Amino acid sequence: MIVERIWTGNSLRNYNYLIACPDSGEALAIDPLDHEKCLTTAKAKGWQITQVLNTHEHHDHTGGNAAVVAATGAKLIAHHKAAGKIAGMDRGVQAGDVIKVGKHIELECLDTPGHTMCHICLCAHAEQPALFSGDTLFNAGAGNVHNGGDVHALFRSFSEQLMRLPDNTRLFPGHDYIETNLKFTLAREPDNAAAKARLAQVTGHDPAQALVTTLQQEKEHNTFMRLDSPSVLAQLRSSFPDLPKEPEAETIFRKLRELRNAW
Repeated sequence: MIVERIWTGNSLRNYNYLIACPDSGEALAIDPLDHEKCLTTAKAKGWQITQVLNTHEHHDHTGGNAAVVAATGAKLIAHHKAAGKIAGMDRGVQAGDVIKVGKHIELECLDTPGHTMCHICLCAHAEQPALFSGDTLFNAGAGNVHNGGDVHALFRSFSEQLMRLPDNTRLFPGHDYIETNLKFTLAREPDNAAAKARLAQVTGHDPAQALVTTLQQEKEHNTFMRLDSPSVLAQLRSSFPDLPKEPEAETIFRKLRELRNAW
């Protein structure tokens, strides 16, 4: 499996992805907003885009669909409940469905509501697994729930699905927010040595060459995956002094998301 990460360079800091089969040259485009870069990259690599997958319905992830489909004839895939929200869908997928690319690549669909209620993550169960997480999980962060989302569903997607994936899973999110998110981690957990070290690595970085983290690393520096950290809880009490003595994990997650919204 070949993963080509495409930095759009836009104000929203989107990443687009091409997943290609080295044997057949077939490729899946994930959220190809910058259709020109996606099509140009595929042509330069000798790949044929045969499928497009939208992780969710927001325009900064679907805006390039029509151009890519017109140029390639690719089939458009998205969450099965997104048919009325994403024009031209050919296939609606549910949890456990598999998207095949070329001869050997199989990507499992995870139904991960929260950022929106029609959000799909893709998991490649390869020798080194990979997660294409859209706007659910970011490097050192979690998606917001501003536009059609639900923070309770987002917590469940983290706790019941993403936290249970193999630690060596590589993370490929929909945006480059790593520097800002690590700063938020250190605001919530000032003694986090891993976050300090990684922030030094990425400060002023080129997003096109940005660090690819694993879920093990995320568990070290992503506040939303560190809900049992005494430091996180102690710092949270300074903002929410009325927290119960032993708050539930979901309460901690929700309060962290609330702070991140205003940070």
